[in-house]
Amino acid sequence: MNDSLIDVVIPKENAVFWMDDRGRWHNRHGRFEHKRIIDHFNQAIRRDGDGYYVTQVRGNVREKVYFHYADTPLFVVRIIEKTDLKGVLNTGEAIIIDPPALCIENDQLYQVRGVERIKFSDRALLTLASHLKETANGLIFQMGDRSWPIPENSDCCAT
Repeated sequence: MNDSLIDVVIPKENAVFWMDDRGRWHNRHGRFEHKRIIDHFNQAIRRDGDGYYVTQVRGNVREKVYFHYADTPLFVVRIIEKTDLKGVLNTGEAIIIDPPALCIENDQLYQVRGVERIKFSDRALLTLASHLKETANGLIFQMGDRSWPIPENSDCCAT
């Protein structure tokens, strides 16, 4: 980090943008529509002890803006199927799909990583559909000859 920068911290109550439960950014004018702006916001998401924020450096100022989000600010937006399954987050980070860390809450699929919960977008779910099987005991995740039950409305989704 550059210690010569002036830090400006904006609390979430003063943020002029927010994220909805589908991972879409909004401000008072409506939903963000320009892909480059959306990508910039997503890639700027960070987390510290005070919560999630977006950050940018402009000149000698580092802005850190905490923001409201409806569910979680982390979304698997794309699945890469190779030897193992990987998910690409809206932030650009790639993660391994970890079947024991999956859970369902309110008919939404999540993967838990520490204290973070990562929601699967509709697009990612379409790719994962061949791995999801409905059984008499609930949904399971199947990969090869292995399968894992996916707990529903479980504490695993609590953040």
